[in-house]
Amino acid sequence: MQTKRNLRRSEMLAKTGLSRTAQYLLEKAGDFPHHFMLTPRCAVWDEAEVDAWIEVRKSSQIKAAMAPDHTLRQAFRGRGKSHRVALA
Repeated sequence: MQTKRNLRRSEMLAKTGLSRTAQYLLEKAGDFPHHFMLTPRCAVWDEAEVDAWIEVRKSSQIKAAMAPDHTLRQAFRGRGKSHRVALA
């Protein structure tokens, strides 16, 4: 019989390769297993749920993100050489 194991945040992030922000956004959207509080200050994830999530992600085809359209970028004062103010 296999024992149930819980993962702390650092272990879960190392296992999935996600950043804290990406994990938070996926969990908030319902696309990642939810954590539960072991103590008032200790959030953990069920390792079996995280492993199942990884397997689903492996088997599903995920579209690559589109490259950003740099032509839509707005210029901001102070960006680039053309916006520098000459010192008198």
